[in-house]
Amino acid sequence: MSNHPYSRLGPDQVIDAVESVGYRCDARLLALNSYENRVYQVGIEDDLPLIAKFYRPARWSEAQILEEHAFTQELVEADISVVAPLIDSNGVSLHHYDGFMFALFTRRGGYPPELDNFDNLLVLGRTLGRIHLVGQSSVFTVRHTLDPERMLAEPREFLLASFIPRDLIPAYESLTLDLLEHVRNIYKEIGANDFIRVHGDCHTGNILWRDDVAHFVDLDDCCMAPAIQDLWMFLSGERHDKQLQLAELIEGYSEFCDFHPRQLRWIEALRTMRLVHYAAWLGRRWEDPAFPHSFTWFNTERYWAEHILELREQLYALQEEPLTLL
Repeated sequence: MSNHPYSRLGPDQVIDAVESVGYRCDARLLALNSYENRVYQVGIEDDLPLIAKFYRPARWSEAQILEEHAFTQELVEADISVVAPLIDSNGVSLHHYDGFMFALFTRRGGYPPELDNFDNLLVLGRTLGRIHLVGQSSVFTVRHTLDPERMLAEPREFLLASFIPRDLIPAYESLTLDLLEHVRNIYKEIGANDFIRVHGDCHTGNILWRDDVAHFVDLDDCCMAPAIQDLWMFLSGERHDKQLQLAELIEGYSEFCDFHPRQLRWIEALRTMRLVHYAAWLGRRWEDPAFPHSFTWFNTERYWAEHILELREQLYALQEEPLTLL
């Protein structure tokens, strides 16, 4: 029997939680593909199903989740297509049941955008420009700021202490120290005014594409960060490919929000932080039974050897000339 908090979250608890806020469930329950939180499609009597998201215990405070919800609502009020939590008649979007915090959402269909389609990139750029225009209008006060200490230094120490195989520790320790130095130096260029409220985890899995509209979902990682954080993950392939993709994104983005080309130099620093943070995220969640079951390739000798190789490539990337706007 697992001692993980989610082991208490069975079908009956999910249905009881949804019914505790006034809905009548028809007992149809479908677990959706989510690891950090637990997300379910819940059938509702005589109505469309709802999506119930149960936040991982002890990850975010109530204040941090409510700040996420408030930002999402600002975007909705600006007529931007994001999937926002439902607000009940008392103005409540975050609910409590049996030690869990949860929110309910309207079900929204769609599929990931095609990043090799320049029209899709143009629409993504426009939508992010509108999101960032709202994001610039205020600041988060309790959600975190994306920085090298939280995203690279702390994950590095965690992995060295708990996961890196003994024979790979010297290589990993030296390599990540070099990476940390480069990233910290790049971060010195980033000023306080460069940090705005952003989605924070802007990859294709968090976008539902339908009728030529990009519907953004899951602002669970929204934070204060440079605008480029929400743009760089749409770039892939060789340098020439990235240049063309970037041109389309920024063309759409600039219709609504100014983009400063100096941010292009920060892309590889942000990528480096994400690579190390992702490995540490898997390690920190390894006691959750869903993770060993779904990420069978993690924490093997092969995984760590390939991870180190990828980080070596990142060290070279940090020293290359940044992308430019065509």
